[in-house]
Amino acid sequence: MKIKEYKELVDYTMKRKKSDLVLKNANVLMLQTSEIIKADVAIKGKYIVGVGEYNGDIEIDCSDKFLAPGFVDSHLHFESTMANPNELVHYASMNGTTAFIADPHEAANVSGLRGIEYILEQTRFSTGDVFIMLPSCVPSKDSEDTGYIMNSDDMKKIIDNSRILGLGEVMDCKAVLDCKDSMMEKLELFEDKPKDGHVLGLNDLELSAYAMSGILTDHECSSYDEAIKKIRNGMYIHIREGSAAKNLKNIVEGIVSNDMDISRFNFCTDDKHIEDIQREGHISYNIRKSIELGMKAIDAYKIASYNPSLCYGLSDIGMIAPGKKANLVILNNLEKVEIVDVLFEGNIISKNYKQTTNNRKIEDKKIKNNKLENDKINSSNHINSDDLHRENIKKSANISEIIDDKFDDLMDTIHIGEFNKSMLAFKSENYAIELVDGELLTKKIKASSGKGHLNKVVDIERHHNTGKYHVAKVFGFAIKNGAIASSVSHDSHNVIVIGDNDRDIMIAIEKLKEIKGGYVLVENGSVYQFVPLPVMGLMSNLSSEEVNIRISDMTKKAHEMGVNENIEAFITLSFIALPVIPEIRITTNGLYDVIEDKYLD
Repeated sequence: MKIKEYKELVDYTMKRKKSDLVLKNANVLMLQTSEIIKADVAIKGKYIVGVGEYNGDIEIDCSDKFLAPGFVDSHLHFESTMANPNELVHYASMNGTTAFIADPHEAANVSGLRGIEYILEQTRFSTGDVFIMLPSCVPSKDSEDTGYIMNSDDMKKIIDNSRILGLGEVMDCKAVLDCKDSMMEKLELFEDKPKDGHVLGLNDLELSAYAMSGILTDHECSSYDEAIKKIRNGMYIHIREGSAAKNLKNIVEGIVSNDMDISRFNFCTDDKHIEDIQREGHISYNIRKSIELGMKAIDAYKIASYNPSLCYGLSDIGMIAPGKKANLVILNNLEKVEIVDVLFEGNIISKNYKQTTNNRKIEDKKIKNNKLENDKINSSNHINSDDLHRENIKKSANISEIIDDKFDDLMDTIHIGEFNKSMLAFKSENYAIELVDGELLTKKIKASSGKGHLNKVVDIERHHNTGKYHVAKVFGFAIKNGAIASSVSHDSHNVIVIGDNDRDIMIAIEKLKEIKGGYVLVENGSVYQFVPLPVMGLMSNLSSEEVNIRISDMTKKAHEMGVNENIEAFITLSFIALPVIPEIRITTNGLYDVIEDKYLD
């Protein structure tokens, strides 16, 4: 807190003035001391000004409620959710997450600094604090065909933005270990700021060297033993549970069975779609599941709030104490994480989401009443004071208007010239990709040893119309009489298609070009359904409800068409070209062996 703010607020802490709002007689989670105390929490403006006994202009009886600090998602990619970032923040914040540490490397791989500026602009007035970790690996590998190459000079242009928190996940481990100049420049630029990691396939010595560079976190652990090894090297571990990767059970069971200290663990989602947030929660789900697995409730809440605030140096959140932001979660039940309401900067978040334009303004309604009337609390115990709601109340707009003229260029990013059926012959004859049930991992196999229905996977460069592409064999996807295409293809986000016949593959490609990016499902020569993602080929201009309906329909249909029931069709499609996850990936340059760090063609 700045001294100017302190001078304005100290009279409220000292009870010389009445606070705007007091949450009375609450069971307050004091995560900094691992205890729960009975106390009032006094709020003035966006800050907590006191914990103890206080009176306020509005007082809410919370004698049967718990108060927790707002939760933190320690690592996520807005672009991977397909939704407008502001909309995703709304639904996540309704579930208690009031701080988001985002790595926009998907947007940067397509549109560079323009993509990052878009994320910043879209979340400027969101119902949560959105911080940005500047992408460290754009592209993820030097040979990748991306829309942009980001170097340290680019980073210097934006690093002074107050919402730039640190350096995003460092996926190019080899560049760190080899002291590659471009990587050293980035690490040095962020020498005094947090740096996120992405560690896969390193031996003990390599891991030690990687951590010694100052990289602070990792979110790629799938086992407890792997997590502890990294913590012993001084790192924080983000326990990940999202729509795609789900590592929480293995790690939390290890923490519980070994009675391990939890101070170096945080929660993250990485990628979690709005329909999953609406169904099961956000970081709230991670807390609930951890408690169900035997973790102490207070520890689960510390991992959700207190630990990440320390990890990232966010001194004004993460605990309930004077001078901290009034980002609070009001709960009926601690273990079940039954949320009554969520406050962001002292205002209860409205359940009613209104999409607004980039030029919107948010005005926090002032508290007018001297007391909270009885009819402000309904039968479900939801605190519903209109005087406390933070709402987007200016310049409401259609969902299709989320891009203003300032970002028109982000709506035209699919640049593929002539591509015809004659180009769909296999370029890789010796090796093939085999998918692993329930995992994003793949196996490198001899093409002749593949089992099950053979599919063709095509990767086409779409940023600069270079004409580069590759075609290979894939087993374990198993779509029959059709094809699926996507412009979401981590991390380079070229066009990726899987199908079992050339006609349907071509139809899928042409439809994808027509809608300027998205997902397309083709069956027997006809487009069955599509989801347009025209914002950088990554995010939709449809409402999340419409996107969810179409994705659900397409997923069901894909499985009816033979797609392996043990994989998620569109998530699998979007990760099959990511050359930092073992064992083998397709790229525009050929099949790539991640373990041996070489191309196979």
